[in-house]
Amino acid sequence: MQDYHINIFYSNEDEGYIADIPDLQHCCAFGDTPQQALQEVLEAKKIFLESAKKNYKLPLPQYKPLIYQANLREA
Repeated sequence: MQDYHINIFYSNEDEGYIADIPDLQHCCAFGDTPQQALQEVLEAKKIFLESAKKNYKLPLPQYKPLIYQANLREA
């Protein structure tokens, strides 16, 4: 079974790391480190999916990240 993609990024505004799961609307978490944000979002995912099983059909993983590479040159 395919699992849900997790994004982790640093937020200057929040001064910490944010982890979110694009396929699970509003499923995100905060941490002081990337590992802490990941741990928190995995717990949020567990709770989200337990609730979803009881209340509606589980969303299937669909998010496929695109990776872009830019070549920067000095002007």
